[in-house]
Amino acid sequence: MNYVYSLICLLLCGAWSYIYVKTYQLNGYNIKKFASACIEFKLAFGDKSKLVLTKRLARFIVTLLAIDFVLFWVINTFIIYDFLKVVDCTLVILFAPVVVIISHYILLPLEIFIKYLYKTKAKRKLASKKVVKIGITGSYGKTSTKNILAQILGKEYKVCLTPQNWNTEMGVTKTILTKLDDEDIFIAEMGARHKGDIKALAQLVEPDYAILTTIGQQHMETFGSLEAIEDTKNELVLYMKEKGVVFFNGDSKSNRKLYAICKKEKYLTCSEKGYAYAKDIKTSHEGSEFTLVIGKEEVKVKTRLLGKFNIDNIVTASALGRYLGVSMTDIASAIRNLESTPHRLQLIKNRYFSILDDSYNSNLIGAKALNVLSSFKGRKIVVTPGFVEMGEESSKANFTLGTWAADVADYIVIMNETNKNYLLSGAIAHNFNQDKIFFASSRKEQTEVISKLTCEGCVVLFENDLPDNYS
Repeated sequence: MNYVYSLICLLLCGAWSYIYVKTYQLNGYNIKKFASACIEFKLAFGDKSKLVLTKRLARFIVTLLAIDFVLFWVINTFIIYDFLKVVDCTLVILFAPVVVIISHYILLPLEIFIKYLYKTKAKRKLASKKVVKIGITGSYGKTSTKNILAQILGKEYKVCLTPQNWNTEMGVTKTILTKLDDEDIFIAEMGARHKGDIKALAQLVEPDYAILTTIGQQHMETFGSLEAIEDTKNELVLYMKEKGVVFFNGDSKSNRKLYAICKKEKYLTCSEKGYAYAKDIKTSHEGSEFTLVIGKEEVKVKTRLLGKFNIDNIVTASALGRYLGVSMTDIASAIRNLESTPHRLQLIKNRYFSILDDSYNSNLIGAKALNVLSSFKGRKIVVTPGFVEMGEESSKANFTLGTWAADVADYIVIMNETNKNYLLSGAIAHNFNQDKIFFASSRKEQTEVISKLTCEGCVVLFENDLPDNYS
């Protein structure tokens, strides 16, 4: 009977632990972030993010359930009184986060060893191939620049790139092992939340070429300062090939600072004093037209991508494409056929109204999508939960977002409690009618509010989306 009781308790504990396991995965298996989420009660409720059953998570769940089973078996075997059994079993269930932490540390040596094996195998595979390697990092625009570059280089070469936002060490490793074949060029997007993350990726890939997209105040919660972000992004320059070539998007002060101290062959873009830039720019809600200047060459181009930051991404990607031998004519052709990266200022039209999906964005630079919204006619609705992971800058950034939204929108829908007051204060500070500000705490409420506000010819901008551990 002890086994039966233990299994019943295990089922109850497993159901309760689901939220904690999901939170653990959502925080990148980072135990410090998991503990912080538990303390602040930022748990992964809801269905915005699904639990992904990876091999690592399967190992973790088996370990966690094994620990729980042993605890319940001990309770049901050695405790005589039923009342105490119920109390002890309840305590084990309530202390599920502690079991998650114990499971993490039990598996940590094994996970480090497995990671080492995969990385070693990936490095050997890269070394065995004659492939040009490109690393892309920055705070904003990495994925869009990567996709643009791949389409430009695709005019001349076979290209392999990290899919979606596989920009972690294991994401890049998995791409090398499962997707790299006989391509001429490998493009690796490189993301970071902590100092040393880009160094590890650069040492794994050893890029021949690098692109630094716009650098700014993102993940301030983990980095602590803009200087720490700059140093981390600059790790790509420091740890790429010794004779590597670097392209800096010169649209930010941080990039120009890193460009100035770079000792490798380097090119500045998005600046009229630089190697490549755009001039005679015309933008609308249908896209952009401009003259692309690279070195002493010029070509008129047209793109369906929206926003000036996408023009900057195009210019930087085009500069490297031209350096690698793609003709200006082929570059213009590739730009003309560019498709929006999903959830990054993606325009979705239907017969009734339009959606600007900028839900992946989580920064003020990207939030200049509001400028794009202003170019549309008809009713304008902004739906946003604001920004997170910005540390001490969070209140200021969300207040600013509120003011920008107020200058453009006819209606504002605020999606969570975390930034509610800052967004509301910013909008009111710019004399926005408070009766046109709505609140929704779930996707269901969001849908209900939007359905009441939409009308024929209107535009709905979804500006950022938060994971389940933010309410």
